Amino acid sequence: MTTFSQLYPIIARWIAEQGWIEIGSDEYSASLVRALDPGGLVWESNANTDSIDTALVALESALEAWFEEMM
Repeated sequence: MTTFSQLYPIIARWIAEQGWIEIGSDEYSASLVRALDPGGLVWESNANTDSIDTALVALESALEAWFEEMM
């Protein structure tokens, strides 16, 4: 069985080291997936994204770029 950490190692690193993710739209945001840290919103999926798979792949890529820039 493949684990979440194996599929999305950068997201797992984000959660362990930096912040958290939120999944699902709400009254404050139309995005499907968001990455946050203590400073606030770092990334959010496009409001038109309706696939969790697409959103998580995009998040993985965005957080990888964030780590490269910030670390």
